[in-house]
Amino acid sequence: MEKSTKLSKPLLLNIILFGFMGQVAWAVENNFFNMYLFNRIGGNADDIANMVAASAATAMLSSLFMGSLSDKLNKRKIFICAGYIIWGITVMTFAFITPEIFAKITGNSVTACVPVAVSAVIIMDCVMTFMGSTSNDAAFNAWVTDVTNPSNRTLTETILAVCPVAAMVVVTAAFGALSSKFGYGPCFVGLGILVTICGIIGIFTIKDSRNGVKTSASFFECLTYGFRPSVIKNNKSLYIALLCMGIFSIASQIFFPYLFIYIQHYVDMGTLTATPIYFIIPCVLALVGVILLLVKLYTSIDKVGKAKIAFPCSAIFVVGLALVYFAGKNFWFFAVTILLGLAGYALLMILLNAAIRDFTPEDKAGQLQGIRMIFSVLLPMVIGPRIAATVIDRFAVDTYLNEYETAVNIPVPHIYLAAAIIAVTIFIPLVFLSKELKKAESAKASK
Repeated sequence: MEKSTKLSKPLLLNIILFGFMGQVAWAVENNFFNMYLFNRIGGNADDIANMVAASAATAMLSSLFMGSLSDKLNKRKIFICAGYIIWGITVMTFAFITPEIFAKITGNSVTACVPVAVSAVIIMDCVMTFMGSTSNDAAFNAWVTDVTNPSNRTLTETILAVCPVAAMVVVTAAFGALSSKFGYGPCFVGLGILVTICGIIGIFTIKDSRNGVKTSASFFECLTYGFRPSVIKNNKSLYIALLCMGIFSIASQIFFPYLFIYIQHYVDMGTLTATPIYFIIPCVLALVGVILLLVKLYTSIDKVGKAKIAFPCSAIFVVGLALVYFAGKNFWFFAVTILLGLAGYALLMILLNAAIRDFTPEDKAGQLQGIRMIFSVLLPMVIGPRIAATVIDRFAVDTYLNEYETAVNIPVPHIYLAAAIIAVTIFIPLVFLSKELKKAESAKASK
């Protein structure tokens, strides 16, 4: 596929559609699956950490194998479309995983079936993650790298960065309200249908970015490409960017899996709990504001240069997280500070993802998706939630009695302080990444 500087309307449509629907599914998986396990199934913070770690390992291996396979077969579309269709089906299955259903099947008490249901949710989450990572993390991300170039990647990454922000607000407002009214089951079914429809639409709208000619390299060579010392040495800019992404993602995963649980059980919502419309309106306005800010800033990023803006974005992220720690139970203080942290999060994510795409060899995008997932998903989701679970166990002062009369610790502000401390270390590799970005920008300017 010819890569032009300007993103065409069909290309934009598919980037927005698949980027947004993928992030909606991941937002539900990363947040409401945790709440589902915590509130409805009877799991605790350790169960959440185990589920996140297992899901992360699945995501990395799926991206590594399926991304390499898409390069080997030189195809993307089949992995994206078929993957989204089956991904949606796996989401629907969560509607049928509850202790009550297992109690009916086994004849045991509901309480006795809680551990079985917890294990079933974790296993099914891995199955769902396999499909999501195959279609979104591996194929879709490689496809985006295929059809874009350095001149339009900041805009592309801005759009893709808006998708998770928009998805989080939509999921918070829509999925939160609907699950409260109708229960988790119907919401999982509805979401699964939407993801499946997205895959069906892609059959008619996506043009394969590959020519369908198989590479001469063996599958094992494709699979191990990103681990070779020579590849790392020849692409040091890419691996420095990945190291920055790893630190950034570990810090994010300390608080993100517990964010909604924290809001629900720790932050003092006051009258907002009785009048959710007054909570939804500020969220929507904040979303619009963030989107306008990101769209406005993407041109400034290209004009000023990624190297110069990387440090301020990192500082905003760190300061925002640190301030959340001091917000305590005050909802409005929390809302302002978490928005500051999320603004830094979104801007830093744009920069790092754009840098990773820029430094990725164009003919190896699929093979390197697994390496990207090691730094952006596997290590962060194994390390981050485990740090959070340890912090929660150490500093928790209140417990929550779930539906099965089990007391579980409520997340505490200390997880945001821990995230800020980890995030500060990004400045070390960022010094080296800044130098590599300056070299790339100078080379581009000299052409």
